Amino acid sequence: MLFRSKRGRPQVKKESPVMIEKTKRALFLDRDGTINVDPGYLSKPDLLELLPGAAEAIRKARDHGFFIAVISNQSGVARGLISPEALSDIHRRLNELLQERAGAWIDHFACCTHHPSDGCDCRKPLPRLVLDTQAMFGLDLSRSAFIGDRLTDIRTGRAAPVRYSVLVRTGQGQDEEKKLTPKDRVDFIAENLFEAVNWVLTN
Repeated sequence: MLFRSKRGRPQVKKESPVMIEKTKRALFLDRDGTINVDPGYLSKPDLLELLPGAAEAIRKARDHGFFIAVISNQSGVARGLISPEALSDIHRRLNELLQERAGAWIDHFACCTHHPSDGCDCRKPLPRLVLDTQAMFGLDLSRSAFIGDRLTDIRTGRAAPVRYSVLVRTGQGQDEEKKLTPKDRVDFIAENLFEAVNWVLTN
């Protein structure tokens, strides 16, 4: 897991070793509202609930050679609603659920834990966490996609830039869809993560 401080180098906590080849394509995913139900400041592992088809979607992407990374704003840490330890436990539990459901898992979690008012350089829609992940694992952004339920996800994908930015209608997606402008240049709007992954794989 990667946590970026406002100054200096990012602090990296390695949750599991990952060996990948250079120029591997990646699927960058938002977490809450895209993979799991968004209860608002998810603070405990036992509150995790996978969205239908999410585990199967991630497994399918993995089977097609995608590196899977979660890119998430988690300001609940700065607000004192989520401890850093709980955030790690949540991600550990998320991988357990994905494994149990479909034999899937997330390779890397990168989170901005700052408050929106902190003025950090890693909060979405800034692309810093995507770029740090790309540099860390040798990923090819021109063959990668960003999928999420918010306009900040679409804008992060465009800023990186990755090849495709896809909005899902789960979570906040239906409300966010109404706010889309031509500048957002969303490549596809999917009902859920499974449909989004299928679209990426066929394009």
